[in-house]
Parts: sequence; C-alpha cells; structure tokens
Amino acid sequence: MSVMMPDLEGYFRGFVPPRDELLLELEREAGREGIPIVGPVVGELLFILARAAGAGNILELGTATGYSTIYLGRACSPEGRVITLERDAVLADRARDTFVRAGLDKRIEIRLGDAQEILTDLTGPFDFIFMDIDKEGYLPAFLKCRGLLKVGGLLVADNVGFAGARDYNREVFDHPQFRTVHLLAHLPCHSPEKDGLSLAVRVK
Repeated sequence: MSVMMPDLEGYFRGFVPPRDELLLELEREAGREGIPIVGPVVGELLFILARAAGAGNILELGTATGYSTIYLGRACSPEGRVITLERDAVLADRARDTFVRAGLDKRIEIRLGDAQEILTDLTGPFDFIFMDIDKEGYLPAFLKCRGLLKVGGLLVADNVGFAGARDYNREVFDHPQFRTVHLLAHLPCHSPEKDGLSLAVRVK
C-alpha cells in the first residue's frame, strides 16, 4: 500500500523553481517592503499555463512591481503583448523600470488607473487573463473580463482563499460560460503560502 511522504510541505519546498537575479531582487524587495507577490511557484505556473495556451494577448489586473508580469511577458508569444493594470503610480513607475531591465518593455504595456474603470474601455479578445487585485474587486472585474476573454481562453485568479473573493468564487464556478476548478494549495514563497487559486476556461 502506498503511503504519503512525511513532511509534505518540506518535501515540496525542494521543488521551488529557480529564478534569475532580477526576480530574486524583486522577491527581496517584496519581503523588505511588505509588497505581496505571487512568488516563484505561482509565477512558474503562470508561465506554464500561458505558454501551453499559446497566449499572445494577455491581460493582468494588478502589476505591483511587475514580478508576475515578467513571467507572463516571458511566456507570451514573440508577436504578442501583455497589458497590465496598476492603480499606484509609484509602483507603476517601478514596474516600468523592471520591464526595461528584463528586456520586456516593448512587449508589456502598463496602464495606470483603477482596474474597474480601465476594463470598461478595453477591447478583446484576450487569450489569458490573470487577476490579482483587491479581492472585493474580483466579482465586478469578472463581470467585465468574461466578455474580453476569447472562447477557449483561460482566466486565472490568485488569492481566492481570501474572504473578499467569496462571491467571485461562486459566480465563476456557477457561470454557464466557464468550466472552473478551485485549488487549495501549499505555495512556497507565495503571500500567503496556504491559499487558493482559481482556473477557469471560457467554453462558450
């Protein structure tokens, strides 16, 4: 009979993906300044999902210093683009510098302002959307994003273990245009390390 390994969390900490110096620097800054970032496990997951989907047009809600955006920019097709939304001007300026250092400034466009307002003016379709804003904003953002995502496109939401994401979780799970899975996970170096992720594909 198969048995589970002892100390599963410790075991899986051995599989945290390697990062380059730029990403490690952003992680150190986030730790010092209390900036929540997705961390290397979710970052690598975003890369894998976006690359597997062949995503060319990617939308991100919530840039911060650009940590997750780098993973998305590196995953997106060479002729593609990433549009990322950030309401904090200081963080947006820092992210722009980060994208230049990463060699991704021609592929990534950052738009400054409230995500809910910017979404109203966006036109799709997008192949991939990543949500990582205030969790209370997930549901109103979803009501706008669902029409921006192409059929067959993927919507990923971080931090769905937060109470503010409760209404969003139910709405996307029950929505007839989407097939959705919610995952409760141990995510080393994520903020927090025990949290939920939602993956939803638009099927019609």
